[in-house]
Formats: sequence, structure tokens, C-alpha cells
Amino acid sequence: MGLGEDGLKGLTPASAEALGAADIVMGPARHLGLLPQSDQDHIAWPVPFADGLDRLAALKGRHVVVLTSGDPFWFGAGRVIAERFSPGEWRAFPGPSCFSLTAAALGWGLEGLTCLGLHAAPLARLRRHLNPGARLIVTLRDGDSVPALGAYLAKHGFGASALHVFEHLGGPQERYSSHLAEAVRGPFAHPVCAAVEVAGADGLCWATGQEDDVFDHDGQITKRLIRAATLSSLAPRPGAHLWDIGGGSGSISMEWLLAHPNTNATCMEPKSDRVARIKTNAENLGVENRLTLVQSKAQEGLRDLARPNAVFVGGGLSEALLETLFTFENLRLVANAVTLESEAILARWHAKKGGELTRLDIAHARALGSMRGWDAAFPVVQWRVNL
Repeated sequence: MGLGEDGLKGLTPASAEALGAADIVMGPARHLGLLPQSDQDHIAWPVPFADGLDRLAALKGRHVVVLTSGDPFWFGAGRVIAERFSPGEWRAFPGPSCFSLTAAALGWGLEGLTCLGLHAAPLARLRRHLNPGARLIVTLRDGDSVPALGAYLAKHGFGASALHVFEHLGGPQERYSSHLAEAVRGPFAHPVCAAVEVAGADGLCWATGQEDDVFDHDGQITKRLIRAATLSSLAPRPGAHLWDIGGGSGSISMEWLLAHPNTNATCMEPKSDRVARIKTNAENLGVENRLTLVQSKAQEGLRDLARPNAVFVGGGLSEALLETLFTFENLRLVANAVTLESEAILARWHAKKGGELTRLDIAHARALGSMRGWDAAFPVVQWRVNL
């Protein structure tokens, strides 16, 4: 049941009836403190949150109401609880979310906003959404997270953003204040959420082919234009899973994960320093929660991994690897080659299996004495095939 900061005020008749008929009420101590005295048993939801699910499951057969904030199915506890129990075992009574309350207070249309739950997620989840003119509403872990949010925005060139802070939103202790992100200071009271009017530097582009310096790398990186062509061939879609074999800097995995918030990737890289670098890149871009990192050579342990929808081979190409990959079905394979030996492998397999074999030649204008000439990069041969 969604309970606002004003306690029982604003409950619908159905939710008030359900609360009144309950034998047991579970919820955070803050929520329980908003209830009037009654004969009901009150159980504070424990920390960590997962422990409360077991406690709730032990109460099967009793009439239990669980209190959450606002709308429990928008970055709230509702989905997690619903997944644990059968549909006939629960009913939901949502209240106004902090997102709708904030939008109403500011006069913003929700359909034009990005809403993120950062009360249990790193601030880096913002990175994809930071572009001048964007409007965001985010939940935050606690009052100390507000200055941390301002510092994060300033670090990435968005210190000029306006930060609208709402404490105890929807209740008698509600407090609103507006700040410049780079100058915001505390203290702020929990619960708290913030609305951001983004201003400052250019953010990440929304097409594939991010600038190379978006990623930390040691030179082992699929360059921007080749990367854009490779992602087009891989064709990321919502819910799709990528195997990135020979990860290097992880730039292909990162671009795949940035393409849609419901994509996932498994990145395989044998060198420990590159594995650490890929991890850092994922954390900096806020996609680490959807990336599985495996330190292994190209062909090791593939059958133990979650099945992919697409496979990219950027390193470790061999006849044996392709033989293994062709034992799988219903996936798209994209392999890039820069050496004569790996080109020969792709040429043979293209002749046997079909698909599309493409040579990508890119040259950049460079100074040539007092004039300019073309400086050609190593050509890349790309094979794309559906298995």
C-alpha cells in the first residue's frame, strides 16, 4: 500500500478499508510512526530489504498490509514483493508517486521527463541522460545524497544545472528549495527527491559511436566509426543479450548497453588489467548492473554462460571458436578482423556459411607538409551472419 508523508490522509476508501482490516502492518519505522494507535501488530521492515521478504512469507495466512512510499510499482518495493508471491496472494493500493508530486509542484509534464530511482543505485545511472535542456526527477538515498548529486553534476560539466530539492514531499513537513548544482550544500532531511534542469556541457550522444575518449583504454579499442558500423551490424534491441568476445576496453559492450536500458551483455577478456578497465568504464557510464565480466580466453566456458542473441568477436578469432559458435542457434554473429590471417578465416567461413562480408576502409585528413593528405587506418574486414 502506498502511504504518503501525511499518513492516512489521502488514502482511497479501498486502501483505508484494507488497512483497517489488517491483523499485521509491516513497513519502515517512519511509516509505522504515521499510523494511529490500534490493536494491530506493527513489524518494522528489516535491513537489508531482502530479509523482510522472508519475514513476510512466514506470515502467509494472516491479513498483512505492507506500507511503502507513494506508488510501490514505480522504483518502489511493489515489483519485488509481487515477484515473491502468487497473484492471488496480494493486492496493491498505490498512492501518488514522488515523481507525480514533484512534477505537479513544478508544473512539469511527466511525459517529457526522465524519472530515475537512485535511492539504491549509483549516481552514474544519470550519465546517459545528462544533456543540456533535459529535465530529470530522481529519488535519493538520504539527505547527504543531495550535495553528492550536485558534485557529480559539476564533475561532468553540468554544475550550472538547477537543482530543485523536495524533503518530506506530500506531508506537513514538506520543504522545497532550489539551488545551483555546483553550489548546493546541506543539510537535507530524508526522504528526499530532486528535480534537475540540466545545463552545461554536451553529454553522451544518443547514436552509437561515442567519442573514443568516453572510454578508458590502452589503445585496444574499436574506434568510433568502426564501432558505429559494428553496433549497426549487431542490431541491439530491448531485452537482447550480447556476448562480447575479446573485450579490450569493453567499448562494444558499453555501446550495446547504452542503446537501451533493457539490454544485457557478457564481456570476455583474458587480461586482468583490461578486465579492471572494462569494469571502470561500466561503472562510469552507469551500466555495470547489466554487464557480466568474465576473465577468460575466447573459447573458454561459453556453454556455461547465459545464451546470447548476438555475438561480437573482436579478439581471439580462430577456426575453433567459430566451430563452437556455430553449434548455437538463433543468434547474430559479427566478427571484425584486421590481420591477414584473421581475414583469411573470415573469407573461408563466409564462403561456407554465407552472410555479409564487408571491408571497412577509413582515412582521416592529416597535415602533409604545408598541405593535407589522407592518413589511412588499418582496414577492417567485418563478417555478419545469422546462425
